[in-house]
Amino acid sequence: MKSLIRILFFAAIFLAVGFYVSHNEAPEKDTLIREEPVPEPADQSKLEKRTGYEIPPRPKTGLSTLIGKSAKAVEKVLGKPNRIDKSSYDYDWHIYNGNLDNYLQAGIEDGKVVTVFAIGSDTDVSPFIIGQPLEEIFAAFAIQTDIIIDFDGNSYRLELTDTDVNTRPLIQFGDIYAQLYIDKFTSTLSSIRFLNAETLIKQRPYEVAYRGQLIESKPLEEEEWKKVEAGNEQQVFDLTNVLRLRFELEPLQWDERTAQVAYGHSLDMYETNTFSHESEKYGKLTDRLKQAKVVYQTAGENIAANYTDSPAAVEGWLNSKGHREALLNEEFTHLGVGVHRKYYTQNFIQKWLE
Repeated sequence: MKSLIRILFFAAIFLAVGFYVSHNEAPEKDTLIREEPVPEPADQSKLEKRTGYEIPPRPKTGLSTLIGKSAKAVEKVLGKPNRIDKSSYDYDWHIYNGNLDNYLQAGIEDGKVVTVFAIGSDTDVSPFIIGQPLEEIFAAFAIQTDIIIDFDGNSYRLELTDTDVNTRPLIQFGDIYAQLYIDKFTSTLSSIRFLNAETLIKQRPYEVAYRGQLIESKPLEEEEWKKVEAGNEQQVFDLTNVLRLRFELEPLQWDERTAQVAYGHSLDMYETNTFSHESEKYGKLTDRLKQAKVVYQTAGENIAANYTDSPAAVEGWLNSKGHREALLNEEFTHLGVGVHRKYYTQNFIQKWLE
């Protein structure tokens, strides 16, 4: 583990790279995967001896306790979900968006919870608190740069960069993991994702070295991808309004025509293997909105590519200056979101006052 001094040093230094309508940013690179010899699998005590650090037990309270429980048990605690969205990682997201202060997503696979994502300010994410200062987290928990996972006869080592440590550190609690999303502009905990080992390996949000078999999600058919994309679009919309509420801004309203423009741009980027606000075929955002007969005063656009899912993409936008300005622009009144595969587009507009 790198020293706490080094971690705090990097926590104080953040590079903000973003865009707002007219600037460009390269898409997130695919996670680096490599196969190499690693030590033989071991039990928990041997794993601690091998890594050189103690692994704390699973929390006894909070949303993390839902990992491994049945869907029925979850409904006893949270009630019925407001919506169920398909994911690209073998589980379905059970969405709880009735109250944005309590917004969360529970991922259920084969009738059991495998992951929980929470961003609402009133959600119980013990032993953490949404909005908790980063320095408190670093003081209370040992942040590792290498996480070793022994699962199903295979061994994996997740390797976190300094940027990972300071913006999305990973902490193991017993047999589950907590991925923290840090708002680098406020140096506070923005959201958190709890997940089991298998789901973490499937998502691979960090560089990974492994020995044995690399676990993959089941491939999706075209109709299944459409369901995943529709769910991602609604999640981006929900999460955007959660963040606007956090910063005491008016929530945005959904605009279907603008959403169609956004989807067209994501599809175009996918088909042309490009990442840009300007399409060679369809032009700039203003051109695309005009073609769709969208009437507006001002407009803005965020794009992203190759993120794990909508929560990861939105947190990525929040940590980029230009994206953040669009997310938290008080002038915008409506939002349209379009997702195709792993390409995400947000189109913001301010409608004419009547």
